[in-house]
Amino acid sequence: MAELLRIARVDDAEHMLEIYRPVVLETTISFEIESPSVAEMRERIAHTLEKLPWLVIEDEGKVAAYAYAAPHRERLAYQWSADVSVYVHPKSRRRGLARKLYTSLLDILRFLRYYNAYAGIALPNESSLRLHEAMGFTQIAVYHKVGYKQGTWRDVTWWGLVLRPHSPSPAAPLLFSEMVKSGEIEKRFGF
Repeated sequence: MAELLRIARVDDAEHMLEIYRPVVLETTISFEIESPSVAEMRERIAHTLEKLPWLVIEDEGKVAAYAYAAPHRERLAYQWSADVSVYVHPKSRRRGLARKLYTSLLDILRFLRYYNAYAGIALPNESSLRLHEAMGFTQIAVYHKVGYKQGTWRDVTWWGLVLRPHSPSPAAPLLFSEMVKSGEIEKRFGF
């Protein structure tokens, strides 16, 4: 069965947790301390898809990787900026799935009228640093000792990517859910 890039569904939550739970419990990549439940993950997916994209790559009927966008901040003046994240199952790494997901996610953000994408990377995480650099992100800040996990204070480096030239009069971003309902996402991106 070939890999399938598609929009996430709430029933993907259990497979996503197979990827995310070890990241939370065994690494410092995520600053969550306790893994979300399946119900919490379903709620996160549903909430995100109202406004922004959440994509998965399915391989042999299971989620092999996923990526999503989230509002950068809640204040209205930030509405043109999104934070992005990508997670790949350990058995699916080094196959280009993160790059494939990010390419589609960033293209959708451009279509939705976003201007900036940001990624926070808890250190150390060389593979994530290399991915973001390869995707055109540049380092913009380091928050020193901003989180405490696994018995040590951790730094987070922030990376940014300009998605389009900044307009002096930007139109409000489009809602992902509305573009899915209208058929524009399928027409432009094939899913």
